[in-house]
Amino acid sequence: MSQPPARGVLRWALLVLAIPVTAQLILVAAGAADLAASLCCIAVEILAGLGLGLFFRRDVERLGRLLGGEALETPRLAALQRVAIAASQRIAEAQGEEARFGRLLGAEAAIIDRLPEALVMVRADGSIERTNRAARQGYGENSAAVLRHPLLRGAIDRARATGEVQTADLFFAAPMPREIHAMVTPMAPADPGGGVASVLLVDRTRERAVERMRADFVANASHELRTPLASLIGFIETLQGPARDDPPAQERFLEIMAREAARMNRLIDDLLSLSRIELSEHQAPQGRIDLRELIPRILAGFEPRIAARGIRIELTLPDLSPVPGDADQMSQVLSNLLDNALKYGREGGTVGLSVEQVSGAPWPRRPGVAIVVSDDGAGIARVHLARLTERFYRVDKGRSRAIGGTGLGLAIVKHIVNRHRGQLLIASEEGQGSRFSVWLPQ
Repeated sequence: MSQPPARGVLRWALLVLAIPVTAQLILVAAGAADLAASLCCIAVEILAGLGLGLFFRRDVERLGRLLGGEALETPRLAALQRVAIAASQRIAEAQGEEARFGRLLGAEAAIIDRLPEALVMVRADGSIERTNRAARQGYGENSAAVLRHPLLRGAIDRARATGEVQTADLFFAAPMPREIHAMVTPMAPADPGGGVASVLLVDRTRERAVERMRADFVANASHELRTPLASLIGFIETLQGPARDDPPAQERFLEIMAREAARMNRLIDDLLSLSRIELSEHQAPQGRIDLRELIPRILAGFEPRIAARGIRIELTLPDLSPVPGDADQMSQVLSNLLDNALKYGREGGTVGLSVEQVSGAPWPRRPGVAIVVSDDGAGIARVHLARLTERFYRVDKGRSRAIGGTGLGLAIVKHIVNRHRGQLLIASEEGQGSRFSVWLPQ
């Protein structure tokens, strides 16, 4: 607390008057000076001391305000002026250094936040001190779960103990399979007590997926294309030989060849589509889907086939707000499910398509939307249900190929639903039709 002005002035006056007043009193006590004259001198000294004390106090206050950053006025005493000038220069230099340090910190934060790979700063107690944008977008609330991985915890402990960079290769099965290479760098010399460590998380899921898909594509394509290619080669040889002069046979063979070529084209399109989906499966979509606009548009594309088979569509589409997702991929999901319903449903029967908001069993507790496509066809035996989403798995291979199936439709649906962090349920009984349900989070 600051002292009252009067008390402050008296203190400065006492400091100035202590020696002369004491000397006058000693002279009077010794009889060496006249009492009246000494009292007059003391009075004059007191007045002068009060004035000088006030002046000096004000100068010191000016110096204090100047040192505190209030550049109102400088002291009048030469000595204090020199102190004030030197102090002002030091303050300006310190403020400049502080500003430069602040700019460096800001630049560092901006660089870290714009790194393409996820970076997490971890304290000694395992808590997160800081994350960059890539970490927040790639892992969100799961950053802490990533840090609890035993291999990563071991790498962090080793980095702190040795003061050297440590690495670990991590695999996560949920919510989506991900392969991550972690590099841990201690931010201070080795200290058993810990300290902050930086954890760089490099997502290699896409890289590994490309390697697997390259091998899978060659194996699957060679297997599935072998049959239509063999048919095409056989028919070409027949047309070049025995059927060279047989127009009816040529017309029949060319029709079969066109059908087999179209099947190969569909197969290649589905393989490429599945490969693209798997590449981005670990990255949740960022867009929004308006199902009230999307579903009627998909149904309009199937109208000729619906009319040709005499199928009645039962549509239930309530008023819903848009859901997170990729509209193009969800169009593919709906198209594949409707295509299956029209292929395997009963001719002249009914295909149901409904959308509803759901929460709780059999779906997760959080709010979501369930899209259900059902048919009244022959149904599927229970033994086949668990394998329906496998690549090239067919319940009836002959019938599937005859109606143009590639065996990849439900595999594509499964991977798209996985990318949307949703769920796919399949229910069917022989003779009772099939029901395919897709749950999407809201």
